[in-house]
Amino acid sequence: MDFLEAYLNHLAFERGLSKLTQANYKRDIAFLLAYAESQALLLLKTQPQHIRQLIAKLHGQGLGGKSIARMLSSWRGFFDYLVKQHNFTSNPCIGMRAPKSAKTLPQALSADQAVKLVDVKEEDLLSLRDHAILELFYSSGLRLAELVGLNFDQLDLVNGTVTVTGKGNKTRIVPVGSHAISAIETWIDVRSLIVKSESGALFITKQGNRITPRAVQYRLKEWAIKQGINSDVHPHMLRHSFATHVLQSSGDLRAVQEMLGHANISTTQVYTHLDFQHLAKVYDQAHPRAKK
Repeated sequence: MDFLEAYLNHLAFERGLSKLTQANYKRDIAFLLAYAESQALLLLKTQPQHIRQLIAKLHGQGLGGKSIARMLSSWRGFFDYLVKQHNFTSNPCIGMRAPKSAKTLPQALSADQAVKLVDVKEEDLLSLRDHAILELFYSSGLRLAELVGLNFDQLDLVNGTVTVTGKGNKTRIVPVGSHAISAIETWIDVRSLIVKSESGALFITKQGNRITPRAVQYRLKEWAIKQGINSDVHPHMLRHSFATHVLQSSGDLRAVQEMLGHANISTTQVYTHLDFQHLAKVYDQAHPRAKK
């Protein structure tokens, strides 16, 4: 029996996980199955020591703790399913932990850099599209998959919101700023010039197809060079910049958590460490015992 295919069907139809999440599970579990095959190890005979050996191998190859933890989570879920649905006797991943890796803070642009990046002046078709993409990234902190998957019916430009479905198939409504609304409206006006366009997709190519994540990454790097931004800019950096700048201005961690679509506040808390100098300045100005 193809246990992987059966499990993917379970994730899709019974748990309702997104295609991206299913693809991540498939990749991680396929790696485990390939390793088991290379060791002539039957899946049913997998023991904790085999999982420990694989974790040590991955760590020795330089894979980070977070990546290993994600893979371990995939394997644990897979074996849970096999125990419940296919009479496997035990889950060899129970109690297994990934090695810890050094915490790295997400990179964010400064407010001036972010404004400079999204301030696109060119008015050709693709520049108008890219301007709308950049403004929306920075305005609303969307993930790359959320942005490229946007359809017209997810936008409410009158009320200034966008509805997206993120990780865990969770839907959230996020505010859209006035600059992003203006750029999107301009793009929608010229988008109609593209013949044979995919009707529902908001952001499309010159050929009328929905824009791909890779294309967005490439265009963003091009705009960073054009706009004189020296950082290695990628879509997630604009999401980090959005979160950092909103948190610095508002101090409202819960609101930022909601807008980013984080399941746990601990994921959002990383942004509180990004600019200690900013926090120290606020402290010096506000705390009565800090003033010199």
